Amino acid sequence: MYLFGASGHGKVVADIAIDKGISITAFIDDDTNKIECYGFPVIQKIMDSKIPLIITIGDNLIRKKIAGKIINNLETLIHSRSIVSPTSKIGKGSVIMGGVTINADSFIGEHCIINTNASIDHECYIENFVHVSPNAALAGNVQVGEGSHIGIGATVIQNIKIGKWCIIGAGAVILKDVPDYSVIVGNPGRVIKNINKI
Repeated sequence: MYLFGASGHGKVVADIAIDKGISITAFIDDDTNKIECYGFPVIQKIMDSKIPLIITIGDNLIRKKIAGKIINNLETLIHSRSIVSPTSKIGKGSVIMGGVTINADSFIGEHCIINTNASIDHECYIENFVHVSPNAALAGNVQVGEGSHIGIGATVIQNIKIGKWCIIGAGAVILKDVPDYSVIVGNPGRVIKNINKI
């Protein structure tokens, strides 16, 4: 397997692959100063399009741009110490970190990061390129639009709809729907600015 992105996030994903007995061929990174990461070689371009790949870059927009250029098959990695309901679906290229719980009938799109100890309750719908940070908690029936980032320790109550390309700040408490391209902080969460459209 290739890991596209030789950084800290890539190391965490590498740990999951190693735990699963998956052989890591190399990290891929455009930084020519990097020759090794976590004991594996770093190369600047894909050498074999038949080797499966995961994009190991935390930035949602960069992950989306790279995904549009990849022709390799995409892997999905789920940490052995996470709990994923058999009725939930995980899209290609997504990574589920250790301690995560994903409950019944939830959907996780492609190229998502569900990070350490995050909780996704029943019937949540997470679109592509979303990052749910460590210890964030989504109650039941929460929808998260493409490219949004739920900050570390954030809490989202049930039946909330978070728009696309939003940033939910660390520790924020979301009690009402969030419009597209919003930055939300605080308890209760409030919009502090809008992001330029992607």
